[in-house]
Amino acid sequence: MPTVSVQIVTFNSEEVIKNCLDSVFNQSFPLKEVIIVDNQSSDQTLNVVSAFDNVTLIKNNINRGFAGGHNLGINQTNSDYILVLNPDVILNKDYIKSIIEEMEYNKKIGLATGKLYRNFNGQILDSTGIIIKKNRRAFDRGSGEFDQGQYDQLKDIFGVSGAAAMYRRKMIEDVSIDGQFFDETFFAYKEDVDVSWRAQLLGWKSLFVPGAIAVHSRGWQEEKKRSHVPLFIRQKSYINRYFCILKNDVISRFVCHFPIIIVYEILSFAYAVLKEREIFSAWRSFITEYKAMKQKRKFVMNKRKSSNKHIYSYFKGIW
Repeated sequence: MPTVSVQIVTFNSEEVIKNCLDSVFNQSFPLKEVIIVDNQSSDQTLNVVSAFDNVTLIKNNINRGFAGGHNLGINQTNSDYILVLNPDVILNKDYIKSIIEEMEYNKKIGLATGKLYRNFNGQILDSTGIIIKKNRRAFDRGSGEFDQGQYDQLKDIFGVSGAAAMYRRKMIEDVSIDGQFFDETFFAYKEDVDVSWRAQLLGWKSLFVPGAIAVHSRGWQEEKKRSHVPLFIRQKSYINRYFCILKNDVISRFVCHFPIIIVYEILSFAYAVLKEREIFSAWRSFITEYKAMKQKRKFVMNKRKSSNKHIYSYFKGIW
């Protein structure tokens, strides 16, 4: 039987982590270990976690973000699979079992996810994987839609959301760069898009498994204004898209889609000038990290196995 580790990165997660861990320990598939990486929480998260037996707790003395926290957890394990889980996710008891069965059936599947609901009782979907448009914007497939069975089939997809993502160890080792699976330059937001794109380039498949059910309540609610989100996080969300492009995009296809991309860029720039000028300072980090990101791009392109035709078959729609 393959071994599975579950790891959760927490930061002031006291209100949600108990329900998450309850669902983890209620899984029908036996787990090798459960790891919590705490990014210097200042609330009661650590007290809540300490009430659970058989949890390995790693306490960071700084906030290493989603990427750094999970990399630390990954380096502590040697299981065949790792379920990366957000603390605000509650799993159905067969979530892991349903996904592992499919990944064991096809060894080319490197990453997979299930059907995540924003509101289970109301049947409002949160994510059924990641899709990407020709303008290089990535979205959660089905987000906000009423579930009418439109996503009830196994589906080969571009990528998976880091909220409840199952990763194969061999894939992690294959696509990691300088010991980092998640690129720690990203800190938070779009690191799962980067990993999905990189895995596709290196020949791994990504799968949506409809029988794996979970609820993702999300810490950042739709009604929350962007101005209430810390500037640092908004800057990361903004600039990480450009890091994804620099690191993974193919020049010929970028040029092919350039008319679509430039329209979005003009509109995005105009919005930021009017509403959010402070995010432009994120370009300083882009300049600082440019050379390092180019080296990472070289690694990816030297190892790539998938054809342009295959990769860009996922880039659908113009907005």
